[in-house]
Amino acid sequence: MSLPKFVSIAGAALIVALGGTFLITQIMVPAKRFEDCVGGGVAGGAIGGPFELMDHRGQMVTDVDVLDQPALVYFGYTFCPDVCPMDVARNVVAVEILADRGLQVKPVFITIDPARDTPEHLADFVANNHPDLVGLTGTGERVAKAARSYKVYYRKQPGDDEEYYLMDHSNFTYLMMPGIGFVDFLRSDTSPQKVADRVACVIRAA
Repeated sequence: MSLPKFVSIAGAALIVALGGTFLITQIMVPAKRFEDCVGGGVAGGAIGGPFELMDHRGQMVTDVDVLDQPALVYFGYTFCPDVCPMDVARNVVAVEILADRGLQVKPVFITIDPARDTPEHLADFVANNHPDLVGLTGTGERVAKAARSYKVYYRKQPGDDEEYYLMDHSNFTYLMMPGIGFVDFLRSDTSPQKVADRVACVIRAA
């Protein structure tokens, strides 16, 4: 790896880490109902909100359409070379573990790179990951609005190449519950089994 690329990746990691620290300190709110599931800290209405986006089938959908059951929501992009595919793979494995326990949880992927992530690209991404995965895109404005409501940080890395570029972004997965909203966030280093355990605990507590 060349030094400039290494520095760029290291800088992006620092930005994501700092953004994650800010997110944690801003949204942690005690909620007795889920204390045993999420270690005593969850966020309420401050995370998530209405959105209108296009799914990987080319249909316009809203948050009401998508978040109609427990869901693991992740913001990333299909051209991501590392963390996004690993996080999405982790989430779908957790969803399969939960399905084996009789619990239905929907994996959701919202792009932060709508210029390249067309519904066609998302359809391929879904096909390569899980049949129940929902891929969402939209105009830059609609995507930005959704990202803001989830306190998601993202930024296109500077450069002249308009086709091959990377995106800096935060990489939490958000557990959303119908009728409740945001309940928990999950870091990239949380294993599929631990994700499944925490989600199952929340579903039982709800």
